[in-house]
Amino acid sequence: MTAYVALGSNLGDRAAYLLEGLSRLSRLPETRLLRLSSLYETEPLGPPQPLYLNLVAEVETALPPRGLLEAMLAIERALGRERKERYGPRTLDLDLLLYGDLVLEEEDLVLPHPRLHERAFVLVPLCDLVPQGRHPLLGRTFAELLAGLDPSGVRPYVV
Repeated sequence: MTAYVALGSNLGDRAAYLLEGLSRLSRLPETRLLRLSSLYETEPLGPPQPLYLNLVAEVETALPPRGLLEAMLAIERALGRERKERYGPRTLDLDLLLYGDLVLEEEDLVLPHPRLHERAFVLVPLCDLVPQGRHPLLGRTFAELLAGLDPSGVRPYVV
């Protein structure tokens, strides 16, 4: 199944955390990285905190959605993610955005990601990969959804 994973970091060596997160994603059983978006520096949501680096990875996986989510949470923990406050700073954040066209609503797993269509920092890199992809619930393309948002807080990151 093709899935899309958003990665973000705003603590420590942000790029190193993203690279290690990608490396660990690529080593999950029956999972491989297919493509990566460009890298973006983005304004944070929530309390005052450093800028984020964000990207989206396209992965092919045979893991079921819950198995992929649990593996992603384990990667976050292994790389020092602490969940102290909502929208607080983090070493690594991994969000399962899409799992094929699956629509799922469980207590701790909602697909597509429930705020995907509201966030330019997710839609800009997602549009690097699949601008004409359609939101499984809204039926609009990701490019159409992005056109309704202000992307000014999302800037290409040049190393």
